Amino acid sequence: MQELQQQIRLYEEEIQSFQPSDARELENYRIKFLGTKGIVKQILGEMKNVPVEQKKQAGQVLNAFKQLAEAKYEAYKHLSSSEKKKDHAVDMTLPGTPVPLGTRHPLRSTENKIVSIFEKIGFTVATGPEIEDDWHNFTSLNMPEHHPARDMQDTFYVAQNPDWVLRTHTSSVQARVMESTTPPVRVLCPGRVYRNETISARAHCFFHQCEGLYIDKNVSFADLKQTLYYFVTEMFGEDTRVRFRPSYFPFTEPSAEMDISCTVCGGNGCSLCKHTGWVEILGCGMVHPNMLRNFNIDPEQYTGFAFGMGVERITQIKYQVNDLRLYSQNDVRFLRQFQSI
Repeated sequence: MQELQQQIRLYEEEIQSFQPSDARELENYRIKFLGTKGIVKQILGEMKNVPVEQKKQAGQVLNAFKQLAEAKYEAYKHLSSSEKKKDHAVDMTLPGTPVPLGTRHPLRSTENKIVSIFEKIGFTVATGPEIEDDWHNFTSLNMPEHHPARDMQDTFYVAQNPDWVLRTHTSSVQARVMESTTPPVRVLCPGRVYRNETISARAHCFFHQCEGLYIDKNVSFADLKQTLYYFVTEMFGEDTRVRFRPSYFPFTEPSAEMDISCTVCGGNGCSLCKHTGWVEILGCGMVHPNMLRNFNIDPEQYTGFAFGMGVERITQIKYQVNDLRLYSQNDVRFLRQFQSI
């Protein structure tokens, strides 16, 4: 017993003189005295060798020694916690964690570009409902019931009601503008439209259009051509060539389709232009007199022109995206390609 007390006294002196300067020294102390194989465990293990009549006295000595060792560790435990804080502290001098930036959808970027071009020459943006009635979507646009032009558009009808449809073109917005506005009228109508078509790389059940309308006194086909020349040079560059081909639309007369020289091959022929050197981008024409009369606009006093283009088509030409399905699949890998536009 006396030998054990002497040994404990030596350890107590070592404990009392111990003054750790950092967490590493404190951890070494803990392992040495309080670890699973530490000195406190070893000393307590000596109780089995103490005579029975001395066990009470030995227990008090050993317990006091254990409390001393634990108290010393607790007194400097703050060194360990401060070291952990230092490990997890934020270094304000380091650059911040980069946050990935989103990007505008390519169709939205193209639509915004189209709108900005026409706004420069006085066009204002007009919008309308995507669920439309028969009058604004068809009849007022010179397509009365049983008109052959209705067969050109595969229509979604709402709740089996033949008078309500998902609009098949943004010309319905032009109709609403003409209904509520006295000429002069100069509007651009961007928006989503719907056709009951089988989804494929070249067709979709919904797509986007930008249609324009200008009505005033003495508006001519030359004004239409000059307006579209300006659009083409701003969108595709000054070297882009333009041609007009006769066509038919029920709400314009005369009507035309406009082609531009292929921006990929420069007119030499490629897969985009089907080796013709030309790419169709829009339809246009002078507003039909019947359409003016439908909105109480005197065709003897006012004339106008209208045009319409598909946003997907313009985007395809600018960025060579040949599959319409990519625009609506929300594939991040596809969208990241347009971060710079």
